[in-house]
Amino acid sequence: MGFGQAVSSGLRNFFTFAGRAPRSEYWFFYLFFIICAFAGGFLDGLLGLAVFNEDDEFVYGPLLVLSILLLFFPQLSVAVRRLHDIGRSGWWLWLGLIPFVGGLILLVWACMRGTEGNNKYGPNPLHPVPVAVFD
Repeated sequence: MGFGQAVSSGLRNFFTFAGRAPRSEYWFFYLFFIICAFAGGFLDGLLGLAVFNEDDEFVYGPLLVLSILLLFFPQLSVAVRRLHDIGRSGWWLWLGLIPFVGGLILLVWACMRGTEGNNKYGPNPLHPVPVAVFD
């Protein structure tokens, strides 16, 4: 799955938490999320909308916040479907709340190859099993 396909799939499946997402979809959509957040922050700085702290460091701006809020649920759904691809429940995302260790475990799982064939969350998104059609 290419970058455009991953972004399209992630945005099309905005609230779809069922099914599976291959590694390429997850990582390309995550890259899209980072690019949008960076672009929002950059535009905030260019347009003078940025909020700075007392040390004159950029903290946030409305376009950065808007881009993160708009892409929060698609990113969440892709992450849940990525966990489904390796045979884990989406509830494992709560593991990310454990400092250092939780995020590291989720990172390793996000890099793992998905289960071959079907699992309890659906067919393999990369190699779906064709359905025989009889006339």
